[in-house]
Amino acid sequence: MQHESWTDAPTRPPAAGPPSRLEPDRFAALFTRHGPELKRYVIRRLGVEPADDIVAETFAQALQHLDSYDLARGDERSWLYGIATNLIGQHRRREVALYRALSRTGTDSVTEPFTDEVEQRVVADAARRRLAGALAGLSRKHRDTLLLVLWADLTYEEAAQALGVPVGTVRSRINRARFALRRALAGLDLEGAGK
Repeated sequence: MQHESWTDAPTRPPAAGPPSRLEPDRFAALFTRHGPELKRYVIRRLGVEPADDIVAETFAQALQHLDSYDLARGDERSWLYGIATNLIGQHRRREVALYRALSRTGTDSVTEPFTDEVEQRVVADAARRRLAGALAGLSRKHRDTLLLVLWADLTYEEAAQALGVPVGTVRSRINRARFALRRALAGLDLEGAGK
């Protein structure tokens, strides 16, 4: 009895409807569209070193479950950020340590290479230190929610989808996190920070 190899298997003609969700081109487009911004988000949360691994693992998990992704949910962007946020959670100690180091030193390894103006550094240094300290002090749930909205630029609905919680929970977490950040940054002169 001859065994049929995968190369001998008959190929099916393409379906008349929409392309298969497992089509390699679709996954490549998903990676191209969301990979760079997802990597920037992970770098901001954990630094450069683990970013490639987390982004790779995010897309590996996405590929494993892409066929079961409910297209009625819309764009996969919030789903990918949810996967990445869960993976970031496994590195929570590293993230908090980075924020605490930033609050002590004022050196941000992510934005430092892109900032050339000395004046901007001096003005932003105090704000950056206090903000990092405040971020380190937030609970994981509040920090994840806030950073998905602020850094990943997800809507409240997308953040809720990414975290698997109701939109009301996202609104509550954002309000509490913003209150904590306002309290930590109270009295700080931010006039030159955006220049």
